[in-house]
Amino acid sequence: MTHLERLVAQAVADAEERAKSPLPRDPPPPRPFPRGGLIAEVKRSSPSKGAINPALDPATLAGAYERGGAAALSVLTERVSFGGSLQDLREARGAVQLPVLRKDFIVTGFQVREARAHGADAILLIAAAAPLSTLRELRQLARELRLAVLFEVHEESELEAARACEPDLLGVNARNLKTLQVHPDAFGRLAPLARGIAPLVAESGVRTADDVRRYRGLGADLVLVGEALSSSADPESATRALVRA
Repeated sequence: MTHLERLVAQAVADAEERAKSPLPRDPPPPRPFPRGGLIAEVKRSSPSKGAINPALDPATLAGAYERGGAAALSVLTERVSFGGSLQDLREARGAVQLPVLRKDFIVTGFQVREARAHGADAILLIAAAAPLSTLRELRQLARELRLAVLFEVHEESELEAARACEPDLLGVNARNLKTLQVHPDAFGRLAPLARGIAPLVAESGVRTADDVRRYRGLGADLVLVGEALSSSADPESATRALVRA
C-alpha cells in the first residue's frame, strides 16, 4: 500500500467506529470560505515530520491566527498520523469568527455529514484518494450541506477530475501523498493548466514570506500554511508576516 492508501484506510476505520454514535445536532450555520488570503493550519504532527506541536491548544492557536490576519483556518482531524480530532475542530472554530476547513482523508458520505455536524465550513477532497465517481458524489453532498470544497491535486492527470467536481477551491499540493516526497515545482507546473477551474491554493512547503511571494507570483490566490505556523513560538506574528507578504 502507498502512504495515501494507508492514511485513507485508517481514516475510514476510525469513521466507522465514530458512526456507532449519533452525530451532534443543530450545528452552527456555515461561514463563507474566502477566495483569497492565508489559510492557517492547526496541526499537531504529520507522517513526514513527526511531532510538530502535540500539546497545542486549538482555541489559543486559532485566536492567534485570527489576530494575525488569517482569512481561514484548516484543522487536521485525522487521529493516528496527525494527532488531530473533531474536538480540535470544534474548539478552534468556537474561538474565532473565521471559517474552518476540515482537513482529513474524506472518502465516505458519513465523513462529509459529520464534518458539517461538528461545525466545519469546508472539507478537503483529494483527487488521488478515491475514484472520480465517489469524489463527485461527495462534492454533491457537500453542496447540499452548504460545505465549501477544497479539491487537492498533485499531478496534471488529476486536473480532469478537478474540473468534473467543480470545486470551490483547487489546491495544488507540492507533497505527493503516495510517497510523501515534496516536489517544489508542482504548483508552477500545474497552475497554468488549472486556471479557470477554481481559485488556486498553494499547499505544502510554504514557510517564509519569500515563499508566499513566489507562490503569489505563480498565480496562487491562497496559501495554506501548517507546520511553520503551528510550530512557531509566536504564531500571531508569524501569521502577520505571511499575510503582509
